[in-house]
Amino acid sequence: MKKINIGLIGCGVISDIYLTNCSRFEHLDVIAVADLERGRAEQKAEEHGIPYVLSVDELICHEEIDIVLNLTPPGGHYTLCLQALKAGRHVYVEKPLSASIQEGKELLATAKKNGLLIGAAPDTFLGAGLQTCRTLIEKGAIGQPVAATAFMLKRGPENWHPNPAFFYQFGGGPMYDMGPYYLTAFISLMGPVKRVTASAGIPFLERTIMTGEDAGKKIPVQTPTHISGNVEFKSGAIGTIITSFNVLATQTPFIEIYGTEGIDFCSGSEHVCWAGKA
Repeated sequence: MKKINIGLIGCGVISDIYLTNCSRFEHLDVIAVADLERGRAEQKAEEHGIPYVLSVDELICHEEIDIVLNLTPPGGHYTLCLQALKAGRHVYVEKPLSASIQEGKELLATAKKNGLLIGAAPDTFLGAGLQTCRTLIEKGAIGQPVAATAFMLKRGPENWHPNPAFFYQFGGGPMYDMGPYYLTAFISLMGPVKRVTASAGIPFLERTIMTGEDAGKKIPVQTPTHISGNVEFKSGAIGTIITSFNVLATQTPFIEIYGTEGIDFCSGSEHVCWAGKA
């Protein structure tokens, strides 16, 4: 079996789970890592037995690499993905694909033009929980879906992340960071979308880092941190989604689908599902 060689860019917090999971597949081999802070790349290479520590440009141009795995902050997704595609590399990127619709469309068009594949997180809709929900809906367990809700209401990442500034810059915020999980689940469960409307706000113009070496440092907030949206599906069903970095506690569910004869909902980190007649 020919292995697929991966070059990973961005050795932050999320890189560990990618490196661990990639090692579980016989046909995948992460052969290079890169990061603007070379020390972080060297640390990950040592921890996971990766042979090459390269600059970003070197990694993208490395002739042995088949796929560039882009785990950089959202604001840099477009530029690096485009560079990798133009260099003839397939691309997989953390969510979001890009911070603008126009840039996202350009990436898709570039990949198609060059005969390459580009994919983006999240893939969680393929998990057992959400697939079970979809099966129940398709079998009519809750009748005809008429509405749906999704909530991601949390305190900001400055409370736990050692380098949280990028969450509050262009391409950050709760909708770009966590919204893709919920919107992807919505579309998988409810079908294509006809129209979206939303309101957004920035209740706090400054955040304070609470952990790590930068604890106490202030972060200017440059992107909305509370977004409330309505999603009109082509089926006629209406969805409501709210994402926020301003909520200290909540009892709202993660995702609920309301049908004419019951409900289908996902709760907890593993999206445990239940459906039944009302």
